[in-house]
Amino acid sequence: MVNLQLPSTPVLSTEQIHRRVRELGQQIGQQYRGRRLVLLGVLNGAFIFTADLCRAIDLDLEIDFVRVVSYGKASVSSGSICLIREPDIDLTGKDVLLVEDIVDTGTTMAWLQQHFSAGRAADVRTCTLIDKKERRTTAVDVDFVGFDLDRGFLVGYGLDYAERYRNLSAIYSLD
Repeated sequence: MVNLQLPSTPVLSTEQIHRRVRELGQQIGQQYRGRRLVLLGVLNGAFIFTADLCRAIDLDLEIDFVRVVSYGKASVSSGSICLIREPDIDLTGKDVLLVEDIVDTGTTMAWLQQHFSAGRAADVRTCTLIDKKERRTTAVDVDFVGFDLDRGFLVGYGLDYAERYRNLSAIYSLD
């Protein structure tokens, strides 16, 4: 097992993350007031962000999760998307907000947008904690962005390396 050393200073502190999540929750709440909103968290990485975000949105909403695989245990995307968990909630006529931890190459998010837009949802939009455009290979629109970052391989607050470091409350760049 590789023992990787985290830097002592986070790229995003716990306080910065929580403040921004509250702001995103307010924006989303205003945007979707009076509508039927479903948050679809993308597992595994977005489970912490989705949990915090749903509590910051002052609306009656539904929450479910999807699971896609594109990275596996590697640090780079395989480029192949496989949906291994569909939502249990009927999305017909509802507004869907895909919630992702990080949009990096854009491949997964573009695939998810296309997949759910082709269904019976009234509208499909996206929210990501981190929009990291340095490795973007697929054009993708992100409607709600927590932070724009262009540096490093990030871990913590749900982000992982080979399923490790998700439990960190801040976000670090892994060397």
